[in-house]
Amino acid sequence: MMDIRKSQERGHANHGWLDSHFTFSFADYVDPQHRQFRTLRVMNDDRVAGGGGFPKHPHHDMEIVTYVLEGALEHQDSMGNGSVIKPGDVQYMSAGTGVAHSEFNASKTEPVHLYQIWMLPEKQGLQPAYDQKNFSEAEKRGKLRLVASPDGRNGSVKIRQNNELYATVLGAGETVKHELKKDRYAYVQVARGSVKLNGTKLDAGDGAAISAEKAVELTGVENTEVLLFDLA
Repeated sequence: MMDIRKSQERGHANHGWLDSHFTFSFADYVDPQHRQFRTLRVMNDDRVAGGGGFPKHPHHDMEIVTYVLEGALEHQDSMGNGSVIKPGDVQYMSAGTGVAHSEFNASKTEPVHLYQIWMLPEKQGLQPAYDQKNFSEAEKRGKLRLVASPDGRNGSVKIRQNNELYATVLGAGETVKHELKKDRYAYVQVARGSVKLNGTKLDAGDGAAISAEKAVELTGVENTEVLLFDLA
């Protein structure tokens, strides 16, 4: 079963410096039918104008992954981490007992396009943690590259939840397939381009919650970048 969430059906807020689309309820956008899927709680498609950003603000008990598609995002946090997140980077912050951070467009003129993803942690009250790794386009081209997992295997970012996150870049006609184990679920988010998901066409911004399926098959319709979550 696939529950497709079309791009235009998502919540939307445009603050001028920030243009966001929300797959799930977030901030002032409340949708009881789309609060979360399994432990996937936030899927925000953000575009931040040059010079814009989020001043320092707190989080707790949340697994936060940032995936940049275009531009560069500058990060600072209360753990002492400072970095610039660029395309190919997967940044991870486990907020745990509490952390504060800021995120600003690293450019004064060019926009930055990113997905900010939140997952519920395996347990509350953990010590905050941070990691950041780069996964080249070549690693994702025509294959599913594991970029986040609970055991950090294959060089992926280690997260504190029994979920796996894969990224793939596909050209027209290229296909990848992911088998789902019993009692596992999937969520597919199309970051750019168009893809067929188990035969159904999805475009940039579209997503799909997948239940009671044995496999997820993705075939590029045009150059596309897709995030695939394997969820407990």
